[in-house]
Amino acid sequence: MGGEGTRLRPLTLTTPKQMLPIAEITMVERVLGHLASHGIDEAVLSLGYRPDAFTDAYPDGVIAGVRSKYAVEPSPLDTAGAIRFAADFDGIDDTFIVLNGDVLTDFDISGLVAFHRERGAEGTIGLTPVDDPSSFGVVPTDEDGKVTAFIEKPPRDEAPTNFINAGIYVLEPSVLKRITPGIRVSIEREIFPAMVADGGLYAQGSDAYWLDTGTPDAYLRAHRDLISGRRVGPPAPGAVQDPDLGVGVWTIGEVDVVPRSVTGSLIGRNASVASDASVSDSVIGANAVIESGAVISHSVILPGARIAARATVDHSIIGAAATVGQRCTVSGVSVVGAQAVIASGTTLDGERYPTGS
Repeated sequence: MGGEGTRLRPLTLTTPKQMLPIAEITMVERVLGHLASHGIDEAVLSLGYRPDAFTDAYPDGVIAGVRSKYAVEPSPLDTAGAIRFAADFDGIDDTFIVLNGDVLTDFDISGLVAFHRERGAEGTIGLTPVDDPSSFGVVPTDEDGKVTAFIEKPPRDEAPTNFINAGIYVLEPSVLKRITPGIRVSIEREIFPAMVADGGLYAQGSDAYWLDTGTPDAYLRAHRDLISGRRVGPPAPGAVQDPDLGVGVWTIGEVDVVPRSVTGSLIGRNASVASDASVSDSVIGANAVIESGAVISHSVILPGARIAARATVDHSIIGAAATVGQRCTVSGVSVVGAQAVIASGTTLDGERYPTGS
């Protein structure tokens, strides 16, 4: 979790990516909550950027019911270096699981561990299929699941498979000995290829839900998948549906919403939507205010933000406590930072605001 989340700026200028909410629940809580559902009750977070955000939010070290320790890297150590640092910090000496902190998934972690043990593997990678594997690590295997190569970001027409590294690993302590401590080491480019050469790396594919949330498009999709029902169950703990409010409307706690002004959306606690505003396929965060005549569609309005009268927000993200002025138009996957103020009448189309962030 040490990255600075540059692709999600300006949201991440003040908040680490994993502390951003996904439908009112922080990303790190969703990640650790999934691990907890598979019986995992202890975790080590390898932190780099803004570790104080985690320690301030969870001072007792309990996140989604998982007892968590914070290993703060003195300098960026890359993927394998961070794993070794966190393992040394906690004295890990048994089989352990590694999960990228910005991946939302329903992957069967228990099944992956069982597969790993059945094969007697040194390491096992969870795989997921994608349409275009050129931006990921491609992992071909033999019939038994043994990895035959580890190809990082191949050209699309040269990829031997569309199953990619899902950022979910089951590893034996012997893997740690392969990682030189205290320096930058990539698990994808250095450690996994060495394990392939030694015949100890396996992988298992799954069609379970999987999403890398690191871009504005993906961040919006993570919310859309929850409120649309693509992922089964309520989009957040405490969310309930009231058919009198509109089609597919979820609410959390008390809200000020006029029936039929909202469709296919989640409205957070104490949020307010004016009677003549329109909200569709969006998430309105806690204490956010949508004023008269405003139109919100396919967007995420983070907690405490205010969308002023007759403003339009479409396919965009508005940061916490930000203000979108009257008659503004924000569209094209624009991203507005926390506490930013957009002057009345401004148009943003596919932009980051403040500019230059």
